Order: sequence, then C-alpha cells, then structure tokens
Amino acid sequence: MRVRAPRRRWTVFAAVAMTGALALSGCGANEDSGSGDDRSKVEVFSWWTGPGEADGLAAMQADFEKKNPGTKFVNAAIAGGSGTQAKAVLASRLQNRKPPDSFQGHAGAELLDYIKAGQIEPLDDFFKQNNLKSVYPQQLLDQITYKGHLYSVPVNIHRSNVLWYNPGVLKEAGVSGAPKSVAEFVTALKAVKDRTKKVPLSLGAQWTADHLLENVLLGDLGTDAYNALWKPGADWGAPAVTKALDDFAEIMRYTTLEAASTDWQGAAKAVVDGEAAFNIMGDWAYGYFTGSAPNGLGKKLDTDFKYAAAPGTDGTYLWLSDSFTLPKGAPHKAGAQAWLKEVSSKEGQDLFNPKKGSIPARKDADKSLYTGYLQYAFEQWNNPGTKLAGSFWHGVNANNKWHTDIDTAVGLFLQNKDAGKLQQGLVSAAKNSGL
Repeated sequence: MRVRAPRRRWTVFAAVAMTGALALSGCGANEDSGSGDDRSKVEVFSWWTGPGEADGLAAMQADFEKKNPGTKFVNAAIAGGSGTQAKAVLASRLQNRKPPDSFQGHAGAELLDYIKAGQIEPLDDFFKQNNLKSVYPQQLLDQITYKGHLYSVPVNIHRSNVLWYNPGVLKEAGVSGAPKSVAEFVTALKAVKDRTKKVPLSLGAQWTADHLLENVLLGDLGTDAYNALWKPGADWGAPAVTKALDDFAEIMRYTTLEAASTDWQGAAKAVVDGEAAFNIMGDWAYGYFTGSAPNGLGKKLDTDFKYAAAPGTDGTYLWLSDSFTLPKGAPHKAGAQAWLKEVSSKEGQDLFNPKKGSIPARKDADKSLYTGYLQYAFEQWNNPGTKLAGSFWHGVNANNKWHTDIDTAVGLFLQNKDAGKLQQGLVSAAKNSGL
C-alpha cells in the first residue's frame, strides 16, 4: 500500500505499505456495483457487541434511523473482542460473494487483503461529495489510501497502550503509583503477588496476550525500534527483542490460567472490582468502566480505577482506528452510503465515541463531550510532541497473514512458556509476511 508523505512520525505504516506490491483486482476509483439506488435497508457488520461499544453503535443507529426513516438498519454484529470471531465469518461471506452492505475494519494494513482481493470499493467520490478530506487529519487519510484511492471511513481513534489499575490494591501491595518502566512493572507484579491475595495482572482470551505483547515490545524497545520491526528486513532475532520477549514471559507468570476463558471485559472488570491490580487494554475499557448499567459498570475514575501509559511507553500513542468500508457487490449500496455518511458525520462520531471510550477521527468534534480519560487522550493525540506507533494486533502495521502467524506463535507460547521458541515463531512470521 503506497501512502502519501505522512505528517509527524507516521512512518511505521508507510514503511510497510510502500513495499507492498499488491495489485487491485479490477477495482477502479469510481466503479459501481450492487444495487446502486437500493436504500431499503443496510446490513452493518461489526464486532461491537460488548459494553460501551454496543451502546455507541446503538446511539449511531438511532441517529441514522432518524435521518433515514425509509432504511431498515440490520445490526449484524458478531461477538468476540478485537473481531477475532467476526473476521472469520466475514472472510467466509466475502469468499462466497455474500457481503454485508458495510463492514468494520481497522484502518491500515488490515485493509490490504480486502483491497488485493477486490472486495471493497474505493471511496474517493464519497469523500469528495461529503468534503471529508478537510475534516480528517491528513496522517489518518494516509493510512487508508492505496495507490491514490481511499478505502474506508474512520469513525474513531483508540489508544492501545493504556495501563488500568486499582489504587486500593496497589496501596495494599505497597506499590506507589503506576510503574513507569517494564522493569518497575515486574517489580510491582511481584509485590502484588507476595503481599496480597489479588491477581497481579488480569488477562482474558488469547488475543489479550497478543495485545500485551505489543505493549511490552514497545515499552522495552522504545518507539523507533518498535516501529522498525514492521519494516522490510527487520531483525526480529535481535538481542533487544530477546530481552523484551524474556520480559513478556516473566510478566505472563503473574497472570492466571483461568482468565483465558473470558474476554477482555472480564479481565478489565477484575481491576475495577478490586480482584486484580493491573490490566493492559485499549481505551475502550474506559467506556465500559464508566458507562451506565446495564452494559456499563458505573465506576468512578480515581476511586475505582486509575490509568497511565503502559510501562515504558509514556509519550507514545500506540494507535488504531475503527473504520467502515463499502464492499464490492453490496446488496443495498445506497443504504451503505447512507451509513457511511452517518459514520463520517460530526453528530455520529460525537454520539458514538464518548460511549465507546474513544476520541473522534474528525478534527471538528465537540471537545466538551470528552472528559476524564478522554480529555487526556484528546490532548495526547493532538500534541505535536507525542510519538506515534501503530498497533500490530489492531490492524495498523501487520497484514492479516502476519497477524495470524503472530497469534499462532503466541498461542504456542501460552502452552510451552518458551520465550526462545516464541522468538523463532516471530522471526518466521516476519519472514513470511510478504514484505
């Protein structure tokens, strides 16, 4: 995926993308397909079924239905954190040429496979007609541009490197605040284990271990070296990576095997319920923590939980963006375009993001709606001094094959606990990534 020259430090995805020699399968900039004037309904495919995210989707749906009274909204969401289940279902539907009218995809390298297969339409005309290039940050537009064409409509920006912790548990363990480095984190985990009966680090389904891995790599390697891992010829066998993987293995000793049976919500909830000291999860957890019942937990910042950048990552925004696409052959193309208009609108994003626990992708959002952690995220994202790194697990800088191969290596590690074999798996994954 060739991108325009990015602003700030947006080099990770550009380096990955510019080397991709992917060819579009007959997918022109203004190609038409599906029933172009059919807006009788719109089937929207996502993985937003959990607390916070489901509330945000419902808020956008209500606004969409108000603006489009003749269009039936069909929520085709598939449960499973990070889209692990949804992506498998989507792949089958696309292969069988039964696409939804619009589907969720992470902005960045995750979209390359859909583009290569000719499964999504360019959205140049849509962006032009709705004057979207002026309201989105240029660096974000760069991530969804392939060979000069735009392929998805971002609805938000998330931060992946957030440490959530319970201040009461830390006090009980004699830990004074959030650890600032990976080494301090290990020391704090040991203190919680030795001095309390609480879980030091809550973990959920396997993908949450992948998520933890990217945070440990970033925390140990630093922003520039982490970003370099996703460039062609990167040395995943380097001693610095070995050290980071050894730290990852050590950190994993302070999690519980039982936690693998739940998804991110259960792991995050353990922190605010005082059952665990720490959880490293994206900022979608904030919407879950503070949201109202029945889906939210109604917890209070600074009382029930606190937050900080993941150990060793302060000053770096490990970012991802949820976006929506227009599949080739969408049965109700006009309905899909109406949904994309909702997703891209100021009103839609300001309804969705405070509930989801994210900040809007647009530059003209109502900042007064974003308080607590979200105010901090706003400031961090828009601070020129903040470094940027792309989340590999959440689609920014690893294509689907690389993503899957990393997950396989992590899955094997969860069984054998061998950091050396994990590194061998990651070296192989990078070598076979197609870069």
